[in-house]
Amino acid sequence: MMNAATTGLAAGMALGFAGYFGGFWAFLLVLVLGAAGLIVGFAVQGDLDLHRRRPR
Repeated sequence: MMNAATTGLAAGMALGFAGYFGGFWAFLLVLVLGAAGLIVGFAVQGDLDLHRRRPR
């Protein structure tokens, strides 16, 4: 399993490659999709409880 430093390094490298080769919009797309994937990953893993965040 990857720790936080390794995950951060991989994400930074992906954003760097997207920014260098694809320009600003590719960088932004990778950033937004990465954040969405992180939120979904936390929810699936159980570290993020989405039911408590929803108003009743």
